[in-house]
Amino acid sequence: MLDKAFVRFDSLDGLILHSDQGWQYQHFGYRKRLEEHGIIQSMSRKGNSLDNAMAENFFGIMKSELLYAENFESSEAFLKALDGYIDYYNNKRIKSRLKGKSPVQYRTLSQIG
Repeated sequence: MLDKAFVRFDSLDGLILHSDQGWQYQHFGYRKRLEEHGIIQSMSRKGNSLDNAMAENFFGIMKSELLYAENFESSEAFLKALDGYIDYYNNKRIKSRLKGKSPVQYRTLSQIG
């Protein structure tokens, strides 16, 4: 994941990368690579699932609406479907909690006023 981000983006200075406290995220080499690219590391506090609530909510919805709803022939097929799902989730999927708007539409409304 990091290698792909480092190749794709010229600068990641100031990016905040949030994760849980898994051993891989605490590893010196991982933390050093983030630091070298100006990425700020954010970790959930131990036993505090609220730190990750937004990400956990998205993954729960994505699993039920996409992953468990289809059988994928390959990981490439899943990644292609996931890319389309993320576009749908952000741009087309309306939510009553967002006054019948998609997340992008709702954010746009808050920036206008």
